[in-house]
Amino acid sequence: MQISTTALTFSDAEAALSWPMDDWSAALEPPTVLIAGAGEDVRERIGNRLRAEGYRVLVTSDGRTAMSLAVGELPQLVLLGMGMPGLDGLGFCYELHSSPQTADIPVILISGRDEPADMDLARVVGAEDYLPEPLDPKELLLRVQRLLGH
Repeated sequence: MQISTTALTFSDAEAALSWPMDDWSAALEPPTVLIAGAGEDVRERIGNRLRAEGYRVLVTSDGRTAMSLAVGELPQLVLLGMGMPGLDGLGFCYELHSSPQTADIPVILISGRDEPADMDLARVVGAEDYLPEPLDPKELLLRVQRLLGH
C-alpha cells in the first residue's frame, strides 16, 4: 500500500487562511466612544476618564456634528446630552437608530432631569441607558463597560 502525501507551500497556506486586514486592525484598536452635548466640563471629565481607561474618544457639543461623526466614525457607543444645538439628544438618538448603518450603536442619554417620564421617552427613541446628572464616574464607567461587553 502506497501512502500519498501533499506538500503545502506557504502561498497555499496564505490563501487557505486569508483573513481581511480590516478585522485584525479593528480588533487591535480600542473601542471608540462619541461624547456629544452635555456641558463642556461634563464632556471633558467623561472624556478624560474614558481615555484613562483606554477608550478612543470623540467629543462635540453640536448635534449635527455628532451625527456626522457617528456616521463617519461608527463609534461603538454614544454618550449623549439631551440639550444640544443643531439636533437635541432625543432627535439624535431617533435618527441614529432609524438608519440601518448606525442602528446598532448603543446610546446612553445624560440629562439633568431624573423623571421616570424622561427615562421612558429616552427608551422610546432607542437609548439603551439613561443617566441623570450629577454623574457618578464609577457608575458611568460600569454602564459603558456593560454596553461594550467589557
